[in-house]
Amino acid sequence: MVKGRVLVCGASGFIGRNLFEYFDSIGFETYGTCFKNKPKVFNPSIFQADLRDKDEAIWATRGMDIVINAAAMTDGIGVFSEEINAKAFVEANNQINANLAEAACVNRIENFVFLSCTIMYPSSGIPLKEEEFDPNKVHPKYSILAEMKIFGEERCRHFAELGNTKYTVVRHTNIYGPYDKFDLNRGHVLSATIAKVMTSKNNEIVVWGRGQESRDFLYVDDQMRFIRNAINLQESNFEIFNVGVGKTHTVNELVEIIISHSGRKFKIVHDLTRPSIETHMNINVDKARRILNWQPKFSLDAGIAQTINWYCHSRGCL
Repeated sequence: MVKGRVLVCGASGFIGRNLFEYFDSIGFETYGTCFKNKPKVFNPSIFQADLRDKDEAIWATRGMDIVINAAAMTDGIGVFSEEINAKAFVEANNQINANLAEAACVNRIENFVFLSCTIMYPSSGIPLKEEEFDPNKVHPKYSILAEMKIFGEERCRHFAELGNTKYTVVRHTNIYGPYDKFDLNRGHVLSATIAKVMTSKNNEIVVWGRGQESRDFLYVDDQMRFIRNAINLQESNFEIFNVGVGKTHTVNELVEIIISHSGRKFKIVHDLTRPSIETHMNINVDKARRILNWQPKFSLDAGIAQTINWYCHSRGCL
């Protein structure tokens, strides 16, 4: 029995692809969008749409029961040192987020999910709740991304007040798992470290800085289950949820766990001449547990084991 029509915007990306496959596997009539410069996709139910255009956003979401916004323009993120490119990057993503939030209201979508993130929180040694963020305390490296996410959240809040669509803001922490960017230059710290360990030709793994910065790492399957719970159980028209394990690990601990599952032995070497940001991204996830009866199933150790297994199978190294 089909449970409803769900649209995953940004279905060709890491989180978007996991969302598409998850909802398709549990009985939803699942569709996805990809940007027009990506003509090859993994499923015929994924179609091209330029969500920077309001009319295309309204067209793409029409007839859906659930819309999940995992779409983002990312090509400009590496050129923030150039003011013009940074401005174009911000404007493109703000357009996407505003257009989709409005389209959900116009088309009377039942549930709209906006994937925000936790970079808007200051570095903290204690877990911070949803209301405990201050835009003025965002680390300068993350300020542009934080501003975009806050803008997207406020558009959701605005349109939630105008209709009956339920808007869920998901401030997720560091997500990892299948289809991530296992790339030394473009990947996040966990996926990049897996690539580094699994492809290393010597017995040393170099960590930039002291490796003392800490993050909350959430396996992507747990994020999928959270979104399913939110769609089922959220009663109000607007809610913001922190989503993570609720526990942090340092980069040093992360590297040690990855090495332990690699089947190889390495010496960890710290390069103190390379840049690192010694911040501690620590979030409180009690609200998600209390309201949505959700909690993660995967520890970091178990999630990394699953991810390395997928990585090896996908590259034929097992």
